[in-house]
Amino acid sequence: MYFAALLARTEDGWEASDTELDDVETLSDLADLAREASPDEDTVLVLLEQEDAWFGVVRVDGEEDPRIYVSDAAAARRSAYGELLLTDELLGREPGADDGPDLDALDLDGTEDGESDDAEEEDAAPAADSVPHSPVGDSEILDDLGIDEKQLRALDADDALSTIAEALGASEVLETVR
Repeated sequence: MYFAALLARTEDGWEASDTELDDVETLSDLADLAREASPDEDTVLVLLEQEDAWFGVVRVDGEEDPRIYVSDAAAARRSAYGELLLTDELLGREPGADDGPDLDALDLDGTEDGESDDAEEEDAAPAADSVPHSPVGDSEILDDLGIDEKQLRALDADDALSTIAEALGASEVLETVR
């Protein structure tokens, strides 16, 4: 189960709205959705969580590139919404690098009928391990809003969004969309 909400900073404080991410296919789509929540180009936070496994924060300030923090990259990698946050840049990879096998280099003899080739499976294992079981991204994403890097990294996925909202003074508005 996923939960996603937008927190938009306004002159009157924070406004929350729940959001459906079904039509969001890329980080750019998510940033555009966040920008739509704040016509005055104020700060918008996209808060995401998946069943106490991981949480993510995407911060959009006007037309600037989105800033991203993900609490557990490996856990997020196993979810569709986490996948869109885990950009090559965020993971420290060469943009456009592909984790999958090089299809031109595969020898398909003997594998057409579903037989496995142990050597290929061993070669594929390091690519899967290239996503750390740790936080990735901008851990200073909320510094100016009252949550420093140490506090952010110490948050548990099960109550992180509530803790973040409380520190922002937005817990009531977040709970209205939860």
